[in-house]
Amino acid sequence: MFSNKTSAKIVGVLFLLAAVTAVIGVLLYNPILNSPNYLVNGADHSNEVILGALMELFLVISAIGTATTMFPILRKYNETIALWHVCFRFLEAIVITVGLISVLALLTLSREFVTAGAVDALSFNAVGVSLIAIHDWTFMLGPLFLLGINTIMYSYIFFKTKLVPRFISILGITGAISVFVCALLVMFGVIEQVSFWGGILALPVAANEMILAVWLIARGFNNSALSSLSAKSAAANQ
Repeated sequence: MFSNKTSAKIVGVLFLLAAVTAVIGVLLYNPILNSPNYLVNGADHSNEVILGALMELFLVISAIGTATTMFPILRKYNETIALWHVCFRFLEAIVITVGLISVLALLTLSREFVTAGAVDALSFNAVGVSLIAIHDWTFMLGPLFLLGINTIMYSYIFFKTKLVPRFISILGITGAISVFVCALLVMFGVIEQVSFWGGILALPVAANEMILAVWLIARGFNNSALSSLSAKSAAANQ
């Protein structure tokens, strides 16, 4: 078992790692996901695409790590919500992994296209469009839809227990609602995920994760709140 102080630092580092790897992954995928000539560019930028996939793998590990490390602390307030948080975070990680695999499959398709000498371009393009669509949907469902659900669960417990300052938990709840609304708007085609409004709606949850990460690394969880939770949990189990 980690000490509460160590757990807080681990969670903070993992939140930062998740944010950094997510941004780097999106940037490295650009030649194969956002280029009109992606069937050629993918093969030409193989190393970038593979590195982007590795970044997303680190993102997946970080997402699972935050949930499992926080679980022993969150369960002291409400074990059901804490368990839901772990399950939904795992689901988010699975969805992201599906998108990651679709990009790697697209890279293989690009290599085959180049090797074949651009023969039967229509068939290759049809498969490519399908793989890009899989990535786009997982990119929406994981980092937006499921992220909103995950964030509101742990932020609610933080708000009720005062494990972190109230302004952080309020920002988390606000960000969760905002990013969830963003997911619905993207899903129904009202806005694009990578757009001005998409960025505005995703900003609060991103700010919450960064502020929370820095706070946990520097200050950790509120010791008096942890002591109170531990006492209540011990009394409930007697």
